[in-house]
Amino acid sequence: MTEKIRLVIAEDDVQIAEIQKRFLERIDGVELVGIAHTLEDAEDLVDVFKPELLLLDNHFPNGTGLDLLRKLRANNSATDVILITAAKEVDTLRDALRGGVFYYILKPLVFERLQEVIGQYTAHLEKLHAMENLAQTDVDTLLPQRVTGNTPAPDTPQPNITRLPKGIDGITLDKIRSVFSGSTESFNAEEVGALIGASRTTARRYLEYMVSTQELEAQVNYGSVGRPERRYIQAT
Repeated sequence: MTEKIRLVIAEDDVQIAEIQKRFLERIDGVELVGIAHTLEDAEDLVDVFKPELLLLDNHFPNGTGLDLLRKLRANNSATDVILITAAKEVDTLRDALRGGVFYYILKPLVFERLQEVIGQYTAHLEKLHAMENLAQTDVDTLLPQRVTGNTPAPDTPQPNITRLPKGIDGITLDKIRSVFSGSTESFNAEEVGALIGASRTTARRYLEYMVSTQELEAQVNYGSVGRPERRYIQAT
């Protein structure tokens, strides 16, 4: 892409919005076109500037970012959304995924995470712009993983995302991590699949991978009827 990606920040905390602004100033290929501290201002900025990307907080004094997300989708807005929130509730993640967010980032936001996700979004747009006809392999590279990560600088240690085994992508892995983050509940593969919008088989593959890396623990629940159920919980 030769044109810069235009962004809007929607964050009610002035200091956090300023931090995000400074982060974006360090990332090539992006242009910040507006900062909104209310949902109303965010909606206006999106309507006027029609940015490619909206960095959206969830908690506002008079509503939620998810409310705005639903309104944008109802109005057929072409602006993509990255939700940046402290909300760790599974229901919030579920609603965000249903609303079609490009990514879900848990606060506190760090520069490296934002830089990585912006890089993924840029690569995602470049793939779309380069396509003339759509094949299944194209769909597979765009949904749900889009791209597996950026090439780090020579002196920068490579993140784990570049060393993932075949069949495991970083975007889906982070979605599952968000399900378990801060939670003491256990989930089975079917429940996790429903939360991230994937099949039970796909969820099971990622869950077993996370057990192998000791991020999760697997528990067997025999219950009273039927075959044993395998459930997963955050490793202690």
